[in-house]
Amino acid sequence: MRLYISASTGIKKLTISSSGAAAAAAAGGKGPHPAAAPANPGRRIASRAVLPAVLVLGLALPFLFVRVAFLVLESAAACSSSSSSSSNDCFGWRFFSGNDAALLREELTRALLEAKESNVNDERQGMESSSLESFDELVKEMTSRRPDIKEFAFKTKAMLTRMERQVHSAKRQESIYWHLASHGIPKGLHCLCLKLAEEYAVNAMARSRLPPPQYVPHLADPHFHHVVLITDNVLAASVVISSTVQNSAKPEKLVFHVVTDKKTYTAMHAWFAINPVRLAVVEVKGLHQYDWSQEVNIRVKEMIAFQRLLWRHFYRNLKAEYLDDAEGKYVEALSPSNLSLLNHLRVFIPELFPDLNKVVFLDDDLIVQRDLSPLWELNLKGKGVGAVVNSWCGDDCCPGRQYKDYLNFSHPTISSNFDSDRCAWLYGLNVFDLAAWRRSNLTRNYLNWLKKSLNSGLELWIPGVLPPALIAFEGHVHPIDPSWHLAGLGHRFPDTQERLVEAAAVIHFSGPAKPWLEIGSPEDIISLELPVDSRRT
Repeated sequence: MRLYISASTGIKKLTISSSGAAAAAAAGGKGPHPAAAPANPGRRIASRAVLPAVLVLGLALPFLFVRVAFLVLESAAACSSSSSSSSNDCFGWRFFSGNDAALLREELTRALLEAKESNVNDERQGMESSSLESFDELVKEMTSRRPDIKEFAFKTKAMLTRMERQVHSAKRQESIYWHLASHGIPKGLHCLCLKLAEEYAVNAMARSRLPPPQYVPHLADPHFHHVVLITDNVLAASVVISSTVQNSAKPEKLVFHVVTDKKTYTAMHAWFAINPVRLAVVEVKGLHQYDWSQEVNIRVKEMIAFQRLLWRHFYRNLKAEYLDDAEGKYVEALSPSNLSLLNHLRVFIPELFPDLNKVVFLDDDLIVQRDLSPLWELNLKGKGVGAVVNSWCGDDCCPGRQYKDYLNFSHPTISSNFDSDRCAWLYGLNVFDLAAWRRSNLTRNYLNWLKKSLNSGLELWIPGVLPPALIAFEGHVHPIDPSWHLAGLGHRFPDTQERLVEAAAVIHFSGPAKPWLEIGSPEDIISLELPVDSRRT
């Protein structure tokens, strides 16, 4: 092989001769140089063609990469849908993607978020189109039809939403039925009243005077501790009086004034005449035995007429709604006890006892556990009512409810005069300074607010005894120590602690489940040391 370079300046031409030409030159000896053979075209290197090829590849490869990426994503979607029935169809996707579980989780998350953020119309359409009632039906449909992940998410949401609404409706109806059960009179209590009425008719002892003549002067003596009960429940009145006397340090100073209606008077009188309370004085008086003035009779009738109008107003509003959408406070407000004359007569205690200046009022659904004598020594500082306002749980909670649970703060008359977050004071154990009550004319103020509510379309408060009293007695309530009165028992899920129940002077079954009802919680009753008289009944 020989290399020939031209004589001119620079390398203009480079020729590689073949082996045959080289041999001929060697055989011929000296002489002129033979002509160079033309170069092989396949062996010639053209530098100008390399750069365009590199540029073309540089532009084409990114587009090719993007196209492959789209193909991989389409394969992933195809594998998650019902069209991909064999594993071979998804082999390429798994080969390129690597971790298919992570991609499936991401896609499921996106589908669930989309189902969550869907509007109300889409949700209703999904609920109407899906008839799934259980998890087994969901699994059966998913395995038979093999829908995509998005359809699975929407069907699951529709099924869970329907179930949540059914549970909510069942709970609401159960609450209503539970409240209805609390308004019934147990057979034993009803039979007790009938037997006592019969005893009153045939037994002279059951008709004996209450109290005996020698104790009549005590009924108006301010040196005694006067307790007022307004009730038509014989058993409940017996428990309250027995527990008060049993825990009193000075039971001989106690004078009980039991006010009842005409139908219960004979049974109530017969019970305390046959079972006299030792040491204490008990007076039983029916409403038909009061000689009220014409003015008081008119005011009482107007009050009851208003309460019935308010009750019917809220009843009609409740009937216009579905039961599962009714608010709990409406159910409680429609209790028949809110129409009871005896419940509302506590506003007329100054008229019931014109000769008394200070009394302790006790509800009939409570049990006394401590001596109540210090209550008569309390200085109410000129206020007409002493009641528990603050709570054992601190300044940020209320022992009962707040004003907004009783009053309608959407009405300007209420919102401009009261604080919605203010704690409502408790009814059940109260100290009434009847002299201050009369000076402040609280009863007339109460009746004036009833007229304002009537003129406002009965929209100022919900039915009940406490709501109008919160307004009428505003500024006339003196707070007492919370340990005197623990309310909240008688609910299905009471949040009271055992140590608080043991330390309270009075425990109040303010919920619908009274101790004498079948729906009453046995745990609340068994743990209490009830008086002997109440256990015997």
